[in-house]
Amino acid sequence: MDYKTRTKIAVILIEDRVAVDSDVIILGWVRTIRVSKNVAFVEVNDGSCMKNIQGVIEQPENLPVLDKITTGASVRMQGRLVASQGKGQKYEIEVKSLLLVGEADTSYPIQTKRHSFEFLREIAHLRPRTNTFGAVNRVRSKIAYAIHKFYQDKGFYYIHTPLISASDCEGAGDLFHITTFDLDNIPRKDGQIDWHEDFFGDETYLTVSGQLEGELLATALGDIYTFGPTFRAENSNTSRHASEFWMIEPEMAWAELDDNMDLAEEFLKYLFRFALEECADDMEFFGRWVDKELHRTLEGVITAEFERCSYTEAITLLEKAKQKFEFPVKWGVDMQSEHERYLTEKIFKKPVILYDYPEEIKSFYMRVNDDGRTVRAMDVLVPKVGEIIGGSQREERYDVLKARMEKKGIKNLDNYYWYLDIRRWGSVPHAGFGLGFDRALMYITGMANIRDVTPFPRVPNWAKF
Repeated sequence: MDYKTRTKIAVILIEDRVAVDSDVIILGWVRTIRVSKNVAFVEVNDGSCMKNIQGVIEQPENLPVLDKITTGASVRMQGRLVASQGKGQKYEIEVKSLLLVGEADTSYPIQTKRHSFEFLREIAHLRPRTNTFGAVNRVRSKIAYAIHKFYQDKGFYYIHTPLISASDCEGAGDLFHITTFDLDNIPRKDGQIDWHEDFFGDETYLTVSGQLEGELLATALGDIYTFGPTFRAENSNTSRHASEFWMIEPEMAWAELDDNMDLAEEFLKYLFRFALEECADDMEFFGRWVDKELHRTLEGVITAEFERCSYTEAITLLEKAKQKFEFPVKWGVDMQSEHERYLTEKIFKKPVILYDYPEEIKSFYMRVNDDGRTVRAMDVLVPKVGEIIGGSQREERYDVLKARMEKKGIKNLDNYYWYLDIRRWGSVPHAGFGLGFDRALMYITGMANIRDVTPFPRVPNWAKF
């Protein structure tokens, strides 16, 4: 059977690159089938776009295979592309041959009705065949490409940082351990687990970030970015948390906080514009069925000049607003999403970049300002969600970094000798940030739950498929 000379439906219906009267072969899955006495209609989707293409079969009594074709079945449909006589479709296919490749019996769970997202999470192996999740996965693919294009066009080098790490970049302790120990017979020494007996000879984890290793490469190559999976063992069951997610982390040598802000703003605008222009068909679907304000939200980010506001100024503005927040506002608190959203939606009415946070609430690697109270951290806030990017200028001074690590309670600095070394030999100012890919996709598509923009989500008590 010829599976190689297929024509993808997107080439016909989206790109409009197939001439009428051409002979085409469609390989896909049946969405609907209607058979009457004189004519049969089979709608097929092949995953290349949102739209289905309809096959029209005259004299269906001559095609007994129609009795076996049901919703969900895979078929090979061959025929002549013609202008459609029906409404809502530009082309259809006069079917010459229709072959059933894979049957779908009546237990097939995705039928021609709307299913809840909760139900579809239970069948994540099949949900990509629905309109919503087909669109999610296509947009996910194209935005991943856009990320690489953005950084490659700017001369950044794509580097791969390890997924297995002996360091905790964020210091939060929410780590997945890696071990080959027999859990019923863990070796101990002086009452403690003897990690020297483990596979790597040290206590190791799934990485929470590629940042620290990214800094090493930036101080050799100049501008780099990572784009890969990260892991957090945080027992949080919210719509925005996942235990496995992808991160984009650029790092720039010879860069300070303002350079970091410029890159973050340019990057977000590029991704949102790319989605609207290059994923127009799928984005139209999200704007119609998921979030009717979606296009306006994204356009608002694209066209705005991001406000830049210090943490101290932001706290003053929030205190003056006399707004009753669930979490009280005062200098020194770690802002919650309600504070961030109030700044973007009520005070500035556009995206905001906050900077110069209290050093007490930020990580050890952030550069200390001359006041000794704040660090050169930044968070990019957008309407509807609050923080979408977090980053900083990194501390490039050896003595200051070492003192910060000790203050933050890092017990064994020997484990970070390599990180300190780049401050000893040819240290330079450098800066970077992290963007959670899955959360960015939530913003781009309007989807409300991170479990629905990840093909196979990993969250507490859930690691199916």
